Amino acid sequence: MLLAIETSCDETGVALFSEKGNLIKHLLYSQVALHSPFGGIVPEIASRKQLEVLSPLIKKLVEETKISIQEIKGVCVTFGPGLIGSILVGVSLAKALCFALKIPLFAVDHLQAHLFSIFLEREVKFPYIGLLVSGGHTALFLVNSWEDYKLLGHTRDDAAGEAFDKVAKLLNLSYPGGPIISKLAEKGNRNAISFPRPLLEEDTFDFSFSGLKTAVLNYLKTNPQYKIEDVCASFEEAVCEVLIEKTLRAGEKLNISRIVVVGGVASNQRLRKSFAEKAQQKGVEVYFPSPEFCTDNAAMVGIVGYYKWKNGLYDTLEKEPYARSIFKKFNFQIQP
Repeated sequence: MLLAIETSCDETGVALFSEKGNLIKHLLYSQVALHSPFGGIVPEIASRKQLEVLSPLIKKLVEETKISIQEIKGVCVTFGPGLIGSILVGVSLAKALCFALKIPLFAVDHLQAHLFSIFLEREVKFPYIGLLVSGGHTALFLVNSWEDYKLLGHTRDDAAGEAFDKVAKLLNLSYPGGPIISKLAEKGNRNAISFPRPLLEEDTFDFSFSGLKTAVLNYLKTNPQYKIEDVCASFEEAVCEVLIEKTLRAGEKLNISRIVVVGGVASNQRLRKSFAEKAQQKGVEVYFPSPEFCTDNAAMVGIVGYYKWKNGLYDTLEKEPYARSIFKKFNFQIQP
């Protein structure tokens, strides 16, 4: 068995994989309700809550799958990028588990986990263009293999998901902004307001959404009688168009006809529908993970961890003297 842990931001996830690489079960504890009153994630609150819930979540996973803790033969954990306090919670427990059970540790890059989350459900031939779009990241990658993925472009300011959250705040909507904006957009006119398409005309694979957010703010100030559904629809359309066009251009320039879209914003139904339509027009294959594997989760960490496990790509585990005491603090029964 391989245990996976994800604590890079506010979500707390754990997953269990078989020795054949099959996902047995994954659990996710969401802090959306906890952070919603603040209109965004409060890092200190996030890490403290993860410290509180991670151990019980692992216990629940072990109990529901009816295995003993000693059956775990390796632990993979997100080591970054993310909120340093949150990452520390996951890495500390992962190290303690590995030290106490004398099993290998596999450190997994959070972005890599997203890029390969599609493999939880289907195989995709290499190479492919990977669009990672979430609350904290918006970037294009050329993915040649599990170990070879190159950054083509990234956001120069706000990530797409971050822009959704900020526009939602301008409209006095709840956090997170993506789902509520998308719901209102379904009733709006997507061509009602001509919001800018940042960097769309420039010869770059970089993104920028700060100016689009400002354009929404200026529109609200000069049009106090605005229709909120039209604002949401027009804003969402601008974001989707930029993401789609730039990704398709990258595929065309590099002569690659496969695209994988991952990250929390990949759950957006308008993005999925528009991407599928335009990709079909150009004869391009586009793949999306199921929504449960788009947001931060431990299953995507586990699929990369399994690859490292299978190929003997072990990480060095420093044997801190306090590791065993940390392990005992979480009330696991360990072998002497």
